Amino acid sequence: MQTILDYGQRNKVELNPLAQRYTVKIKMPGLTDNQGDVDRLRRYLPESLKGVHIPLEVMRKLPSVFLEGDWQVSVIVAQAKENPWVIDIEPEVGKGNYYGLALDIGTTTTVLYLVDLASGEVLGNVSSYNGQVKYGDDILTRIYLGSTENGREKLRQAVLETINGQIQQVVSEHNVEQNKIYAMVVAGNTTMIHLFLGLDPANICREPYIPVVNSPGILKAIEVGVAINPLAPLYCLPNVGSYVGGDVIAGLLVSGMHQKPELSLLVDIGTNGEMVLGNNEWLVTCAGAAGPALEGGAAEHGMRAEAGAIYKVSIDPATLQTDYRVIGSVKPRGICGSGLIDCMAQMLVAGIIDRSGRFNDDSGAFVIAGAQETATGQDIVVSQKDIRSLLKTKAAVTAAVEVLMEGVGCSFKELEKFYAAGAFGAYIDPESAITIGLYPDIPRQNIISLGNSSLEGARLALLSREKIDEAETLAKSITYFELNNNREFMKKFTSGLFLPHMDLNRYPSVKKKLQNVSFV
Repeated sequence: MQTILDYGQRNKVELNPLAQRYTVKIKMPGLTDNQGDVDRLRRYLPESLKGVHIPLEVMRKLPSVFLEGDWQVSVIVAQAKENPWVIDIEPEVGKGNYYGLALDIGTTTTVLYLVDLASGEVLGNVSSYNGQVKYGDDILTRIYLGSTENGREKLRQAVLETINGQIQQVVSEHNVEQNKIYAMVVAGNTTMIHLFLGLDPANICREPYIPVVNSPGILKAIEVGVAINPLAPLYCLPNVGSYVGGDVIAGLLVSGMHQKPELSLLVDIGTNGEMVLGNNEWLVTCAGAAGPALEGGAAEHGMRAEAGAIYKVSIDPATLQTDYRVIGSVKPRGICGSGLIDCMAQMLVAGIIDRSGRFNDDSGAFVIAGAQETATGQDIVVSQKDIRSLLKTKAAVTAAVEVLMEGVGCSFKELEKFYAAGAFGAYIDPESAITIGLYPDIPRQNIISLGNSSLEGARLALLSREKIDEAETLAKSITYFELNNNREFMKKFTSGLFLPHMDLNRYPSVKKKLQNVSFV
């Protein structure tokens, strides 16, 4: 049985949000106490905030807010460690008009949480395609376009249009003033954060693979162009390197593996595959290109995980009859990544394909849903080409994991916990993933799906200044393995082009499962 983390139970934090609200009671001025409004505000702020910066925009509001609030006000402060500033001042006291946003910028999709900063509760969420997709599905295409000033601005505006549209949608649905969104935390891979901030990504894919910045620090929303309170602090979770971004740091915050003694492996599979190995004493990481196969993008009938996508497949080994499930309970239009993984695993166990992924007959394809069952009026099939593409993706991920583990002298027998990070990991059947060799063959109860850990990690950082400090420390302490020039990687990649692996002894449960299949 796979474990799925319950964010509500496992990730409670002591509230110390990036934007903090203080109730301040101010003594009215008089003829013998004619101190200016700004100085008077400072005089009655908590001792820890005496030196806080008060921007001109806030100064302009003070006279009217003091009068409207009868000299009792709410002061919203950006909890920037080095240089905190006042975001806003309001006459309301102790009310719930106090919000933040957690954002996951994925290569394919962006997902947003609206969070009540007073309670930590997630009030709403919005998910949509990243507007940059129209310029290319993959990272390298966007890096190439973003290497020019004009192309970079197109990509920045595309993702901002997506994000600001999501913000408008969620505040409308929950009757929230955009100006009362006082903080935002963003997680994403290194390239996505560069394009979001308008930074040149060109050197990310050029040796020696150096990004413009790994930790952008705490910015202001107005600097980035996000449609919330202009003075709201905006924090991007830090990157480790060119191909290991803040989304992975977010996954670590959610898993807590860096605080536990047992050897654990965290893998985040999307367009890229990023992995972290270690425990509370050390952490190492690397990344490799996974490609679009696991997101359904490379298959003949592949599609993203949306309504009409076949996401689960089973095949009766005796009759070869197929059963499947479809997102949205509608007629199928195609198959997404989790369905492809299921289908490959089931075809292997049923003897439809051999361990090299080749069909055992001359069909060259397997029909999952006949034309009469589909919304398109065409058969939905998995072809030989689809299998090769998925095998290459699987091999790239597993080769990277093997290089990482051997680089620190660890074996799979020592691995105690496996964390599947990313929204995609939540939909993969662990048994199917082990059968094809994508996941290690360990006790199933030790395989933990984190769901969209990038988004959840951003929420934790939004609500806890301590989690931001933890993220910064993590990013600096992880050892980064660069795979681009690693000779061992290609050898291991070749071994990974078999199901589940060239060395079947690495997967004892799969070996047992296949012992009566004719090709073994």
